[in-house]
Amino acid sequence: MMTITTYSALWFLPFVLPICLYVAFTDMREMRITNQAVLALGAVFIAIGLIALPFDVYLWRFAQLAIVLVVGIILNAAGAMGAGDSKFIAVAAPFVAQGDVRMLIPLFCIIMLASVAAYRLVKHTPLRRLAPHWLSWDQGKKFPMGLALASTLACYLALGLVHGSN
Repeated sequence: MMTITTYSALWFLPFVLPICLYVAFTDMREMRITNQAVLALGAVFIAIGLIALPFDVYLWRFAQLAIVLVVGIILNAAGAMGAGDSKFIAVAAPFVAQGDVRMLIPLFCIIMLASVAAYRLVKHTPLRRLAPHWLSWDQGKKFPMGLALASTLACYLALGLVHGSN
């Protein structure tokens, strides 16, 4: 059982899923996560979080956002990750129940491995012709992390629907 409630996941998922699909798509196409997507995800949390979470939990989730944002800024300044990735992770943090972090890390690792494998497979096969002008194809070893990050958030919330607490 997960810490996120089924109720919260049910409220968040329909609004978050289209944004996650957009983030994955634009990062593969343009090698960037747009500010509009990050702002939209933040707006979803601000609006839907009031309905989906108890007010005290809602407020504490903003502390999660702030902490993750500071860590992301430091990692971005060190060259360890892109600015869009840092912003997306920070604004995704409030959607994650604190008690689920230990489950989220292996979930991210699995999704990351699957995303890299699927992306590399498509990149080196005729399937690439379906989207021949994507910038990500010609970036050497760089990988569009938005694919894995957005997939992780979407899968986490979907798992929350099935395995969330009451």
